Amino acid sequence: MSQGQWYPPEWPDRIRALAAGELTAAAPRRAATVMLLRDPGTESGAAGGVPGDATGPLVHMLRRRTSMAFAGGAYAYPGGGVDPRDDDRLIGWAGPPLEQWAARLGVATVTEAQAVVCAAVRETFEEAGVLLAGPTAGSVVGDTTGDDWEADREALVARDLSFAEFLDRRGLVLRSDLLGAWARWITPEFEPRRYDTWFFVAALPEGQRTRDVSTEADRTEWIAPAEAARRYDAGELLMMPPTVTTLRALAPYGTAAEALGAAEDQDMTPVLAQARLEGDELVLSWPGHDEFTKHVPAAGAGGGGA
Repeated sequence: MSQGQWYPPEWPDRIRALAAGELTAAAPRRAATVMLLRDPGTESGAAGGVPGDATGPLVHMLRRRTSMAFAGGAYAYPGGGVDPRDDDRLIGWAGPPLEQWAARLGVATVTEAQAVVCAAVRETFEEAGVLLAGPTAGSVVGDTTGDDWEADREALVARDLSFAEFLDRRGLVLRSDLLGAWARWITPEFEPRRYDTWFFVAALPEGQRTRDVSTEADRTEWIAPAEAARRYDAGELLMMPPTVTTLRALAPYGTAAEALGAAEDQDMTPVLAQARLEGDELVLSWPGHDEFTKHVPAAGAGGGGA
């Protein structure tokens, strides 16, 4: 078992309660997260934490504050929940049509597809200061570090401003062509806070740089995916299964553009953890991802560390 896996000690009791019919699974909330990439040596990326001999693209990661109720202390990508206001608002849109996005994301309607893609772009701006939008279908905004941009970012975080209103106010179109859908993971049924999360990949736009502005994170860094996975294996970085799985999947690509181009070939079948009773053990597993299988005692309070 890898030493960096996020594993709350209350999970065994909750798994037993679910199996006994004593726990009702919460409905998962729609969410999106973005693996923001840049190639080593590009001037637009934020400095710090980048090895000089890094090969392949670097990914922007945040460490969630230990006070967070969900995955506190774990490393993750910028992301968060869908804002229902983004379901049916008319917005400026560039890239594949919504019908194509709905099919790729595995959702029933174009409005839901729009909301998920909007969440990916909005959360990247809210948590990293990077905006995948531009005044035309072929352009992207440049520097977003000014006071006026920061005021809008804070209004989005507070939900005082919807993403559609933000784009309309600034005369921007969302660049969905700068995103690639990569994976979909659903929080286990025994977790009290559940998310149906779509993982996207994107390259840092020229002229923009990440900023440490997330109120949910206590540090950020650019790191090579293989190095992040190595530090997870060594127990140095705490991560959830989907995070380390996507890091391993990104490691073979030589550039951010190569990774983005490979997105269309990624399997979008939702991954949902399963718990079963085998003799005197509860077995927790993620189908297709054997490295995360966890065995816990079937009787007693049980528990497990990260």
